[in-house]
Amino acid sequence: MLDRVLVPEGTFLMGSAGRFDSEEPRHQVFVAAVDMATTPVTNANYRAYLKETASDAAVPAWLDTPGFDHSDQPVVGINWYEARAYCDWLAVKSGLAIRLPTEAEREKASRGGVEDQLFPWGDAIEGGGHTCLEGPLEAPERVATTPPNRYGLYNVADTVHEWCLDAYHADFYQVSPSANPCAFGGARRAARGGSWRHQIVVTACAARSSLPPDFHYADFGFRWVSDLT
Repeated sequence: MLDRVLVPEGTFLMGSAGRFDSEEPRHQVFVAAVDMATTPVTNANYRAYLKETASDAAVPAWLDTPGFDHSDQPVVGINWYEARAYCDWLAVKSGLAIRLPTEAEREKASRGGVEDQLFPWGDAIEGGGHTCLEGPLEAPERVATTPPNRYGLYNVADTVHEWCLDAYHADFYQVSPSANPCAFGGARRAARGGSWRHQIVVTACAARSSLPPDFHYADFGFRWVSDLT
């Protein structure tokens, strides 16, 4: 059984005001309902994938590195293409319409149905149950060791950056459609969530990051969504 929760359809205010230009303008967006994985894909999940696909998938550089190799740590060092390949494999295996989330889906999910607050838990950075807010840490923490948000999703603001389906455009919000937006084209792909390698290891709901899609970084992982059919 795949651990996932419903992120219900609805509108929300995406982005922020007065933080970074790439998060503006704050704008209303409608997002269709999806099921979302409760945690980032773990080493255990990815090892199962590698076992079934044999030589068809590359072994991530950090998968067997001490400190990064616990089964419950998020898999890292996955590029955008490899994350999509995993989703394609899991879609066939499960019979579900699995893919990477869009930025809008990921932000709505992170907010947990609550607007006008900086983090999933509120405006105070200390409110998320994290034992350590200052980094960089030595490696990603195990998933689901801090409380979930109101949708039941873990690690939406910490641990690893998570690839999104979208291309990244810093000015996309200026032209974004109002329903189910997803950006295309461009040389980079969007990501959401915090990073164990950052000086501050938790990240605001509206925070955006990006990377070229073929790069492998030790703080980039992913989680999946499933379209409801």
